[in-house]
Amino acid sequence: MDVAITGASGLIGSALVPALRRDGHRVVRVVRGDAGGTDTLRWDPAAGTIDAAGLEGVGGVVHLAGVGIGDKKWSPERKREIRESRTRGTTVLCDALAALSSKPAVLVSASGVDYYGAHGDEPLTEDSPAGDGFLAEVCREWEAATARAEQAGIRVVRMRTGPVLSADGGVLKRMLFPFKAGLGGRIGTGKQWMSWISIVDHLGAIRHVLDHQDVSGPVNSTAPTPVTNAEYTKTLGTVVRRPTAIPTPITPLKVLYGMELVHSLLLTGQRVLPKRLLDTGYRFEHPELEPALRALLKKPAA
Repeated sequence: MDVAITGASGLIGSALVPALRRDGHRVVRVVRGDAGGTDTLRWDPAAGTIDAAGLEGVGGVVHLAGVGIGDKKWSPERKREIRESRTRGTTVLCDALAALSSKPAVLVSASGVDYYGAHGDEPLTEDSPAGDGFLAEVCREWEAATARAEQAGIRVVRMRTGPVLSADGGVLKRMLFPFKAGLGGRIGTGKQWMSWISIVDHLGAIRHVLDHQDVSGPVNSTAPTPVTNAEYTKTLGTVVRRPTAIPTPITPLKVLYGMELVHSLLLTGQRVLPKRLLDTGYRFEHPELEPALRALLKKPAA
């Protein structure tokens, strides 16, 4: 199958491209810069343009593009960028796909577990309702922007993804330095849930839904064993063999990232379960946190 990927240079995309090629697929990278060669095509989501001719005949599309939500303070301008990079880019892509003569069979479009908002300890599946707050609104609008492709007869999968654990980037890499220095600790009460997934299983989940024609709609891309922040902290400390007794100070984080970001991403969580993946036969390589961390960080058990 020919698979087009937006966001191919990001943490997930840069790992997905070689994984799909190893599976025997031809990958077409959809890029914002100069598109050179037969395996890249250009788009400009902000300008509303895309080289639609390059999408003719591809079998599947994986849409991962969007600016980071946790790397800068949420100013009004940054929040606009977060929202529009997802909704506008998705609209541009789906309008182009819907107008093709030879449409892809499937679109796998990224979303997030923030769709569910804050639900405390309640287990959440794909049937749970949308929540409130900025990120929940973004996810709802992000998913709604795929409607044009769905109306055109394309099978659409909306991947509601939790924090992806990878030694190469994302939340795990950012945490490694303080934890290795013995400065890692729970954040706030530590009771907030973290619906994590290893990058190995997230790539596996994307490949699973690409291949399974009976899967459409929302799919939670999370491990089957979400943990609280306190459990995550203790486990990561065990793996890197450092103490985690002192809580992480909140005030410096609020100064650096702003109160709204800290509250939404660090002090609030969701207990999300991957019901659709399990029901359709996906087998997790890393269902439990400690073995996942040991595999990702190459830290064998003592």
